[in-house]
Amino acid sequence: MIAIDTNIVVRLLTRDDQAQYQASYQLFRTAEIFIPDTVILETEWVLRYAYDFKPAEICSAFKKLFGLKNVHVNNAQLVARVINWHEAGLDFADAFHLTNSERYSSLKTFDERFIKKAGGLSDCLVGKP
Repeated sequence: MIAIDTNIVVRLLTRDDQAQYQASYQLFRTAEIFIPDTVILETEWVLRYAYDFKPAEICSAFKKLFGLKNVHVNNAQLVARVINWHEAGLDFADAFHLTNSERYSSLKTFDERFIKKAGGLSDCLVGKP
């Protein structure tokens, strides 16, 4: 199994550089791939800011990518919940923060939008300190 960096995933999903796309595609065709959580988080940011992907496009791309039999992540259920919550309107990074905090009673933030959007999603209560 090999781990990959953000730029490998971005090349595969955007096809913006044909040579790098082909190299990325070959990796995904021939290897067992591990995608770290940090790469998932950074990929979403790059797709959103550098490529103007919309949340639905990002979620669709991630579902297809993570649905491949040879693609592995730290916690598939956690990543699926992140994608579902992002589709429901929660910021992607905030969804990642919340899913990683669910074993705790609360997650403290000054982000009003996060507090509002996270209401009722988890037993981990998102609120101000």
